Parts: sequence; C-alpha cells; structure tokens
Amino acid sequence: MNIRPVLSCLAALSMVFSPSLAFAQDISITRSTLPDQPFTLIYPNTMQASGGVDKPVTINNPNAPLQCNMSYVPVEETDWTPQSALASLVDADVEAGWRDTFPGFVLGTKGATAYQSDPALIYEGTSTDSPMGVPLTIVHTETVAHGLGYTLDCLFDTTQADQARPIVDFIVANFSTRADAECCVPAAPAAETPPAQ
Repeated sequence: MNIRPVLSCLAALSMVFSPSLAFAQDISITRSTLPDQPFTLIYPNTMQASGGVDKPVTINNPNAPLQCNMSYVPVEETDWTPQSALASLVDADVEAGWRDTFPGFVLGTKGATAYQSDPALIYEGTSTDSPMGVPLTIVHTETVAHGLGYTLDCLFDTTQADQARPIVDFIVANFSTRADAECCVPAAPAAETPPAQ
C-alpha cells in the first residue's frame, strides 16, 4: 500500500488539555453505514466526529490539541501485511510526504500494532515547524481489510504528549474495520523499531 499523508484542516492546537479530556471515561462510537466501507471509531465523548462518505472522518476535541483522521486509500497489494509494509518503508520518502504539510517532519519509531479488528503498521514522527505554531507529534497507522486500505492518523501538541498519547493509544486499539465493533479493548504498546541512527 503506497500511502501519502492526506489530512483535513486542523483546528487550532494551541489550547491545553482539560482534566475532563485527560481522564475521560465516557465514550462515543461512530460507525459506517456503508456496507462496502465498514469501520467503527471509538473515542472519548469530549471529541466530536465530522466528515465521512467521500471525506475523511475526523474526530476532534474543540478544547484540546488532539485530532484523528480516518480515511480510505487505494490498495494494490492483495498480500499486504504490517511486516511487509514495515520492511518496504523508506524513511526518506515518508518524511518527504509529511513535510509537504508539516515542515521539519522527522520520522521516529515504527513497527506493528493492533487495531481491535486487524494488525496494523504504525509509525510516529514530529514536526517542530508545523503550520499550527506548536510542535506536533503525528501517529500514523494503516491496514488493509475487505479490499480497502485504511489509515488512522492522530496529531497532538508534542508538549501535551503525557495527556494525549494514552488517548491516541486507546483510539487506535479500539479502531475496527468492521461496523459492529464494541468497546473497549485496552491499549497495548506497539512493537516498535527504533529509528535509524
């Protein structure tokens, strides 16, 4: 799967997390109503969903520097696996693709993780010169299911990582390429490969 980052417009990311976001216990669920494009997104109810059908589905917290985007991408490889995707990942190409939108993007850790429904590729990077005026951490995940490529990208203010990353991990772990998934799967750490030195 050859994925170029595609991101919707971000809300201002200069706000700080509220305690209600950092410790949110109530969840919201957004499901696809299209049988040929199934998915389930599970996230704290402090976030709001928008988009869908022919646009990325975006979940955004209006009061905190955190946003995730789920979209479909074309797939050519019928035997795609996270391990094969990881083996063929070219760091310089990934960085160049993200730098179109996020200047100074540098790739960090990469590896495999698991959605609720499927294994997935995961990598993380940072942009110190983002157009939002704050340093951003970008967590990219992708998988192939039902003949579709799925990407789930989450972005947050790097200075708020202690509060944002557990929420991102929860969203990733509970994402499903099925429309009938239920909450909740505990977030598990990704099997990461350190960046090349």
